[in-house]
Amino acid sequence: MPLWKIHHPMGAYTSEDKKQFSAAITSIYEAVPIPRFYVVVLFEEVAAESFFVGGDSHDKFVRVNIDQMARTLPGPVVRQWWVHHVDEVIRPWVGDRGFDWEFTITEPPCDLWSLQGFVPPPFESHAEKRWIAENKATPYTHGEKLPVSLALAPGTIGDGY
Repeated sequence: MPLWKIHHPMGAYTSEDKKQFSAAITSIYEAVPIPRFYVVVLFEEVAAESFFVGGDSHDKFVRVNIDQMARTLPGPVVRQWWVHHVDEVIRPWVGDRGFDWEFTITEPPCDLWSLQGFVPPPFESHAEKRWIAENKATPYTHGEKLPVSLALAPGTIGDGY
């Protein structure tokens, strides 16, 4: 799951802002695609007297912590692209509103993750595609762990032909 914890000044976002901001965040993962219900966004208001940057109180700062257990980002090119993409998605909610911001992304191991008591199915498996369509965690069979696009390599026969 991507878990976003958005630490922000008191009153920075209205209820409608939070709904739209979380929808923008969800849309980037939906494009992967992963199930929408994997995406969790927590807005955590922080009083100015409890928000410090560089040792000084900062009332115009947004700090975002992102845990991405559902996928890992392979290699530096994709990582840089993703960081840039995340910046573009959040910019209207931070920079364009006059806030300074930063975020970090961590990738905890996905085998230490459970939803409604189910270990999430493998990426691009039949079960994951069903979870995406149903938008909820449900039991799945061993056969549903197989990839949707399963291509089996031909075996060898006799003399290696």
